[in-house]
Amino acid sequence: MAEEKQPKETNPHLRGMKEGKRAGHKKQEAERPKEYPRRALCIFITILLLLAGLAVLIVWSIYRPHKPRFTVVGAAVNHLNTSSPPYLSTSMQFTIVTRNPNRRVSIMYDRLTAYVSYRNQAITPPMVLPPFYHEKKSTVVMYPVLVGERVPVSVEVSDGLVMDEAYGVVGLRVVLLGRLRWKGGAIKTGRYGIYVKCDILVGLKKGFVGQVPLLGSPQCQVDI
Repeated sequence: MAEEKQPKETNPHLRGMKEGKRAGHKKQEAERPKEYPRRALCIFITILLLLAGLAVLIVWSIYRPHKPRFTVVGAAVNHLNTSSPPYLSTSMQFTIVTRNPNRRVSIMYDRLTAYVSYRNQAITPPMVLPPFYHEKKSTVVMYPVLVGERVPVSVEVSDGLVMDEAYGVVGLRVVLLGRLRWKGGAIKTGRYGIYVKCDILVGLKKGFVGQVPLLGSPQCQVDI
């Protein structure tokens, strides 16, 4: 019997499609080995990041840094006057005690400024305090002198001060702003902003100069 011959593909479009599929398969097979190093690199980087995050979490759980504590324990008024249109001139000194409650972590204050506000308005410009290093479980005492000369204030502030001095009680707010870092062993954290707000009441009559009594000494509010 005569062998049947397979008919040759006469349609050029079908032949082109088959050849294109074969070329595509060859291209995929050629590119496939290149994908393996990339995938392995991505997996390696992912594992490395997970291990680094786990290490940071372990260290943080061991040291667990707590916020420092601040308290105003003394105040002296050297000068406090109002003038037109209105201006306010003042010179005050405060005794501020700060406590580091951490047993394993010390605190590094890279920058710290202080100012006084009255009725939510600053009455002294920010004063730069020297940076300092706060040892573990230790206490540091600061004595900033905050001065403001002819600081423009609102009529509410000027009139309110006259009324409060006549009553004999003046509410002040001492504010500390800065940047700090925690240090545990050889590990140092990045810099964090710190905002300390100390609301105090002082016994003060108009014209009095010198140490003024604190009517209570609540602990300051600390935000980091």
